[in-house]
Amino acid sequence: MGSDSEAEKAQQKEKEIKKLLAIAPIAKPLAGKKLCKRTLKLVRRAAEHKCLKRGVKEVVKSIRRGHKGVCVIAGNISPIDVITHVPILCEEAEIPYVYVPSKEDLANAGATKRPTCCVLVLTKPAKGELGPEEGEKLKADYKQVAADVSELALSLF
Repeated sequence: MGSDSEAEKAQQKEKEIKKLLAIAPIAKPLAGKKLCKRTLKLVRRAAEHKCLKRGVKEVVKSIRRGHKGVCVIAGNISPIDVITHVPILCEEAEIPYVYVPSKEDLANAGATKRPTCCVLVLTKPAKGELGPEEGEKLKADYKQVAADVSELALSLF
């Protein structure tokens, strides 16, 4: 029984190493384990409240229309040319962005089955309003992640 858990741990470590090897060289600022977990939790909560734009096309359209939020980009996209323009758009619009290691994890957090290149977590839903309690929770998570992302970006430069 002990050897099974050791074998599972070894397989899990192998998967993590493969994920890290698949990350593109331009994927900076890359979220650490703690920030990645917190960011994916924010994405999950935003998906529940319909405050999420999924995919490159929707994200670019929202940024150009002036919507604000946090952009989360997958680091293991191939070919990387698909998303190279997104960080530039985010910087021009003063939107914080962060890379996470896996597009599959990003899709799971965003409540889709297809792997997702990038998502934009909006500060308010596209249609309707949030309840006061839910809105406060989402805003608190959003502010915490946005602050952590900004801090991570500043540490790189």
